[in-house]
Amino acid sequence: MKKPAAKLQIGKNGLTEGFLQTLKNSFKDREDARISVLKSGGREREKAKQMAENIIERMGKNFTYRIVGFTIFVKKWRKLPQ
Repeated sequence: MKKPAAKLQIGKNGLTEGFLQTLKNSFKDREDARISVLKSGGREREKAKQMAENIIERMGKNFTYRIVGFTIFVKKWRKLPQ
């Protein structure tokens, strides 16, 4: 049975090593994660996009993202995209 998406939040500390480690651990038994960017984390669309790019860069090539409002959806591919 598929587990629901992991729910994480980015606050005033931004992207820390602890946050990224928690995100990596959540993908051990899940296929996707939902990351909310809080007001203290920055309420600019460009900043949310930069955070998403940074997350994907640090996570690896077999991840993709989608931004809806101030929520970043990260998905793990089962196979590498062609």
